[in-house]
Amino acid sequence: MKDSNFNKKIFLLVLLFTLSIFLSLNYGSVKLNLSELFLRENRIILYLRTMRILLGIISGAGLATSGVVLQAILKNPLAEPYLLGTSSGASLGAILGMVLGGTGLTLPLIAFLGAIFSIILVYQIAKENGHLPVYSLILAGVIVSIVLSGIIIFIVSIYADKVIHEAFWWLWGSLSNYNLKLIVLSSFIVIPSIFIIFVFYRDLDAISIGEEEATHLGIEVEKVKKILFILVSLITSSIVCISGIIGFVGLIIPHIIRFSFGPNHKRLIPLSAVSGAVFLVFSDMLARTLIPPLEIPIGVITAFLGTPVFIFLLKKRQKVT
Repeated sequence: MKDSNFNKKIFLLVLLFTLSIFLSLNYGSVKLNLSELFLRENRIILYLRTMRILLGIISGAGLATSGVVLQAILKNPLAEPYLLGTSSGASLGAILGMVLGGTGLTLPLIAFLGAIFSIILVYQIAKENGHLPVYSLILAGVIVSIVLSGIIIFIVSIYADKVIHEAFWWLWGSLSNYNLKLIVLSSFIVIPSIFIIFVFYRDLDAISIGEEEATHLGIEVEKVKKILFILVSLITSSIVCISGIIGFVGLIIPHIIRFSFGPNHKRLIPLSAVSGAVFLVFSDMLARTLIPPLEIPIGVITAFLGTPVFIFLLKKRQKVT
């Protein structure tokens, strides 16, 4: 019976994944049915929509997987990929790039370096005799985020005329970066990192219960935490430098999958990755089609979709406990 329910849920997830790609290809500010989309004169539209789908899959899978890892390591249900200051560092780098007139590959590169800088800063503040205490890591991430966000607001207030429009889209996220080289580079970081994270699924099961218990099972907890921290940081940095800050994916998707399939990370990691991809591709389709020809920042859509789902899951959990 349990296997039957599991198979039904997997089938539903695959169906949603296929449907999200179909809808994203079929709908946009330019109305074309799927047969028209493959005509020679419409190839540019097909290319642009395909790029958005690929970026949505990579970003959604990476953010959701990062959320799973951080919620397990930090033992905090509110942990998400931007908790450790990565987004603020990348945003600061991007906005500095805008002020300096960066174009093409320069802007994402500066954003990536900003994210790496924030990661190093958080790590240096949090580490204690070679260890990474959970509370120190969270507090360091919050402090670095607040400081860098303050610098961002300061720069935007001074150079508002120059950066306000680009900064707005960056801070709320967008899948409108059609640079294939950047998408490929990001996928070379995100996809292998997700596979490596999956290798540690047993360690995450143990650590999520308790670090002492994991140590008794022979797991090198500090070593595993550092490896996973680096992988999550690389995933988040490579996504933010292309897509900007897209909230709720890394927070809400792990909760939905955990609620539906249980806490076993052997299932939780791959199913969260697929669900994150579905969620972001579908959200992007809504962002492009709700108020045509205008495009809504995708972070607004994920917030509107994610908030009621999160409240529903919270109420469900309260009834169970």
